[in-house]
This record gives sequence, C-alpha cells and structure tokens, in this order.
Amino acid sequence: MSQQGNPWWKEPWPWLLMSGPLVAMVACGVTIWLASTHPDMPVQGATRHGLVVEKADAAPPKAAAVRQP
Repeated sequence: MSQQGNPWWKEPWPWLLMSGPLVAMVACGVTIWLASTHPDMPVQGATRHGLVVEKADAAPPKAAAVRQP
C-alpha cells in the first residue's frame, strides 16, 4: 500500500525555506524606505564636495615639497 503525502503547502519545510528570502525582501524594503525618508543627515562642522565630506576646520592637505639638489 502506498501512502498519500500531504500537499506541499501543508508541509513545514517549504515555508521554512521561503522565510529567509522573504525576510530579506522585507528588510530591503525597509532600508529603501529609510533611505528615501532620511536622505542626508546634517553634520556640524563639515562641508560636502561631491562624494567627499571634509571637516570645515581642518586644514587642506599640503602638497609634498619637492627638493631641488
């Protein structure tokens, strides 16, 4: 006699295996929502030049002195 198995949606393993990617997709959605609602956090004493953020009170880097013989 052969036994009839349960349908796949009544077994725990498919749901357990699908829960990981589902949690990752929800976390990605939350991350995108947070990034869109909080675009830039202002930092006191810093200026932004494109992708570079520099402290306003910091001196610019000095070029290396070239010694002449």
